[in-house]
Amino acid sequence: MKNYLERMAELLEVDQVSVDDVLEDFECWDSLTVLSIIAYLDEAFKVTLSAEQVCQCRTVGELHTRYAGV
Repeated sequence: MKNYLERMAELLEVDQVSVDDVLEDFECWDSLTVLSIIAYLDEAFKVTLSAEQVCQCRTVGELHTRYAGV
């Protein structure tokens, strides 16, 4: 989980994130960020997602729970 949170912080352009952080609340939250998250999850967890699936997740933790298999 630590590596996931560190990488999500990089993608969301902040120093750190927590599992309770709301994805849409990040300043950089846009279609490019969603695509970057899709690419990261595909590479790290071998899951293929659509932008819609990512956007259906409310928090950083929900995204991990649903699609990273934890």
